Amino acid sequence: MMRILALVPGGISEQILFFPTLATLKAQYPQAVIDVIVEPRAKSAYRICPHVNEVLAFDYRDRNGLADFLNLLGIIRDREYEAAVTSARQWSIEVLLWLNGIPQRVGYQNSGSVFLSAAVPFKPDQYVPFLYHDLTQGFGIHTPCPPVAVTLPKADIAWMEDTQKRLELGGSGYVVLNGGAIRQADTGDFPYPIAQWHQIMDDIRAKQPDLKIVLIPPAEDTGWVQAMQDSHPGLTVVRPDDVGKMAALLAGANLVICTEGIPMHLAIAVGTYTIAILGKTPAAQIIPPDQEKFIGLQVPSGKEADVKPAMVLKRVWR
Repeated sequence: MMRILALVPGGISEQILFFPTLATLKAQYPQAVIDVIVEPRAKSAYRICPHVNEVLAFDYRDRNGLADFLNLLGIIRDREYEAAVTSARQWSIEVLLWLNGIPQRVGYQNSGSVFLSAAVPFKPDQYVPFLYHDLTQGFGIHTPCPPVAVTLPKADIAWMEDTQKRLELGGSGYVVLNGGAIRQADTGDFPYPIAQWHQIMDDIRAKQPDLKIVLIPPAEDTGWVQAMQDSHPGLTVVRPDDVGKMAALLAGANLVICTEGIPMHLAIAVGTYTIAILGKTPAAQIIPPDQEKFIGLQVPSGKEADVKPAMVLKRVWR
């Protein structure tokens, strides 16, 4: 039985975008056991990934000392992996894999790639799942990258059905809104201004009065929900307590309008029509290409606030 280790720094969003790579490895090696090492903040992402056996934690962002790396070295050595793949682009991680004696070590070409058994070109300007999926070439795999997808636990589907019933979200359906939480230093408003959210909600309510509007608060809500409710009483607020429940709620929605973040990636993964209001991150890197149901709205200024409500609503009612 082959044992494969994937080392994936980043938060929950980065893990979701890495899922297609894991899916391809599992399809190529169906009997393999795949473990991942991720940052502690990202472990919960694997609640909705069926391809992984064990999730281990290591803080790639921390100023790790020799003791930290020796501990990680021991954890890896105990499991006797035959292959490892890393998106870390850290020479220290590549050396660590080499010291462990893992025969097959796959990563990106860089100054430390001498410690890899196979190094693939790093092409950061493409859709991020494609960038990660390039790593499978180091295993001799040349299949297309599958779509980002998740598997919802039965308990989370049941939670979603109970929530829909309790909040009466069935009927004509519902649209989910999610925005950024960090207020702007110059204006005191949010990256996508509350007044512009209100314009969008007014138009939706005028044209589809039976369509429920559901807010998913940001991870750190600094008043976004309250500001949204001030002029729109009766908005429904749902706070899923894990990514599985959030994905289930998004899967049941008619439409998702959001800024860049975890709900955006989950909405795309479950296939819900999504309109993303984007800032500086190029849409081509985070929105699947050639997909009419996933829209990234962006303007040259790189400011979310410059994406006018009319641009959003044109996509809502197309």
